[in-house]
Amino acid sequence: MTEEYFDIYDEQMNHIGTATRSETHAKGYWHRSFHCWLTRKEEDRRYVRFQLRQSSKDTCPDCYDITVAGHLSAGETMRDAARELQEEIGVTASFDDLIPLGQLREDTVGTAGGASFIDREVSDVFGFVCSLPLMELQLQAEEVAGVYEADLEELLQLFEHERSELVVSGVAVSQDGGQTPSVRSVRVEQFVPRQAEYYASVMRALRDCT
Repeated sequence: MTEEYFDIYDEQMNHIGTATRSETHAKGYWHRSFHCWLTRKEEDRRYVRFQLRQSSKDTCPDCYDITVAGHLSAGETMRDAARELQEEIGVTASFDDLIPLGQLREDTVGTAGGASFIDREVSDVFGFVCSLPLMELQLQAEEVAGVYEADLEELLQLFEHERSELVVSGVAVSQDGGQTPSVRSVRVEQFVPRQAEYYASVMRALRDCT
């Protein structure tokens, strides 16, 4: 399988060349990524969806994360990266329908599959309003183990440490490669480690997405 190449940057985000995905994470090159949070409104309640990363991921396996996220391949623009919605969960969306929520700069170190990684990336963050039923999502089994949904205000309480756990429902990839309903209890420490305010600030921004 041909390895993906990324555009890489220095600390000031000046383009300095390209590198393979494995080299980028091994040497800690700065690169770009796309974040998109799916939300929907039902009567007076707002819901947010998030994914469970597969155990085979090369960074932060088995963690809860943004609904859809992905690196920009070499030569891609952020507009191109909207393809991740279709690839990861089968949702078709125009880049122009995405709602800009800001930008995140991350510098993370860890271990996955017995190998150390240094993940330095700058991500453009978006919201997208989607009412497609969870069971109608088409999960990319190689990347996504499941997608779950929670009441936004309850999720915000979790990220602000006002509650210790939250029971959520969703859809998960089954052992036979299909999809099955799933209910889980989640805690804040099970999410990809990020700046303390990131998740809470995104929840507050999603309140007004229409």
